[in-house]
Amino acid sequence: MIDQTTIDTLVPDLVALRRDIHAHPELAYREHRTARIVAEALRAMGLDVTTGIGGTGVVGTLRLGSGPSLGLRADMDALPIQEESGVAHASTHDGVFHGCGHDGHTVMLLGAARHLATHGGFAGTIHFIFQPAEEGHGGADAMIRDGLFERFPCDRVFALHNWPDLPAGAIRTRAGPIMASADKFQIVIHGRGGHAALPHQTPDALLAAADLVQQLNTIVSRRVPATESAVLSVTKVAGGQSHNVLPATCEIIGTVRTFAPAIQDRIEQSLRGICEGVARSTETRIDVLYDRYYPATINDPVAARAALDAARLVCSDVAEAPSPAFTSEDFSFMLRARPGAYVWLGQNTSEHDAPLHHPSYDFNDDVMKMGISFFVALARLELAPS
Repeated sequence: MIDQTTIDTLVPDLVALRRDIHAHPELAYREHRTARIVAEALRAMGLDVTTGIGGTGVVGTLRLGSGPSLGLRADMDALPIQEESGVAHASTHDGVFHGCGHDGHTVMLLGAARHLATHGGFAGTIHFIFQPAEEGHGGADAMIRDGLFERFPCDRVFALHNWPDLPAGAIRTRAGPIMASADKFQIVIHGRGGHAALPHQTPDALLAAADLVQQLNTIVSRRVPATESAVLSVTKVAGGQSHNVLPATCEIIGTVRTFAPAIQDRIEQSLRGICEGVARSTETRIDVLYDRYYPATINDPVAARAALDAARLVCSDVAEAPSPAFTSEDFSFMLRARPGAYVWLGQNTSEHDAPLHHPSYDFNDDVMKMGISFFVALARLELAPS
């Protein structure tokens, strides 16, 4: 059992810390101030602390007796967005903003570490993993390549992310896919350029781009089985500067989200094939850059059940998530390396209903206690004394 009163006593200071971190956000691999705050807090709890992992990552290790080892992860980086929340603790850095709640994730994990360091109730080793650069820069992969799991072995690893689509305090996860892979493509079409009144003298890069956009949007509906889930979105088309000039080049940018590597393969092959066909038919040259930068986040079934079991010890609104989300997460790299699960913590109320990555978003401090309680319950369930 968890003494909620002892967690209640932590919350006011943690809320103040969360708002301080929110006011001083830092982008990927620049989380120097945040990492220093985390490291100092962990040392003050008596944990063994290692810094500089994968750039600015921090790991605090808590050992109590003999038993399995557990990894609990929080992300620390902010987004390159101008904040428009209007809160008193708004970002003091122009164009940088904690618009995804990583400030809340960091502080909830610190709260859990403090409670477990003070009250114990487990047998084994807990590695509290504070990760840089989740927002599109692969900080989890950087920590792994820097020897994260060799230096800090984990039998299982878990992460918690706030989720505005769920009621405040609700907890959801699921076995198997929970977040999509994230691919990005850049297509550059090379014509020759020329006078707009003489289009017969130059291959038309813009016309090729128009053809491509239409064909790319048929890939999911016509080349992916209806039983599979995938999204392909063209997000940018750029070319030309004048009404009377045919541009020499045009660029198309977009993203692909899937849950299965075989579907990733099918979509990339189809995209490249379409580009080759349009290049031949328009007499242009087309270059394709296709980057699979985040794999799908796939929960281990046993770990997902354990997360739900732990959640039921502290939360009345617990259920299996009915479907995965098409957003992506670099915790996927950790789940490829170790079994574990990624968990959603609801934060939606009438005052906190902005979606993630929205300029008016702010982490809901009222769910902080639930996040801390979940981590504590999970640690004690995973590392129950024999």
